[in-house]
Amino acid sequence: MAKQLDYHTIREIFTRFQDAEAEPKGELDHVNVYTLVVAVALSAQATDAGVNKATKELFKIADTPQKMLDLGEDGLIEHIKTIGLYRNKAKNVIKLSRILVEHYGGEVPNSRAALESLPGVGRKTANVVLNMWWHYPAQAVDTHIFRVGNRSGICPGKDVNAVERAIEDNIPVDFQQHAHHWLILHGRYHCKARKPLCGTCIIRDLCLYEEKNL
Repeated sequence: MAKQLDYHTIREIFTRFQDAEAEPKGELDHVNVYTLVVAVALSAQATDAGVNKATKELFKIADTPQKMLDLGEDGLIEHIKTIGLYRNKAKNVIKLSRILVEHYGGEVPNSRAALESLPGVGRKTANVVLNMWWHYPAQAVDTHIFRVGNRSGICPGKDVNAVERAIEDNIPVDFQQHAHHWLILHGRYHCKARKPLCGTCIIRDLCLYEEKNL
């Protein structure tokens, strides 16, 4: 774990991220907040590309909780069986859809606690939805962010909750809205797990990663 970078270094890092891509976007396809919840829930231990392929036709026929219930668990499985853990995910999607219909009038709630109460929706999923749909600066820490944060010193922490807190505490407020997207994309395409592309990294001179010069 690298030490926590100082304010000025972090501001320069995110200035460079912003200059490279001013409006970073999540890569999960969705048509409304409900399908965003479903897509993020399905993405656990799966790639965004794989989820998008599975949901392309699904969301054409089941883009509301009631339509998902009408499709049923078996019908849902037919669409998502190429995704890992699809049976358990299908059960959770049907359960959360039923809860949304019975307790929230078919609408997706926008508090973290209410979102986390839904089957298959953890803190990371809740934070993604709050950030992407309601533009609340919630920080969804995945494996990419955890790796980048600890390698670079941007937001080090012993677990995902500590990394989330480090982002909120140390990244300047004007970068908070897009912070987790910049970090995810940097980890996915540059600061990779096995072979980080340090040679072409735009923050190489600011990063504390010990192996970057090897």
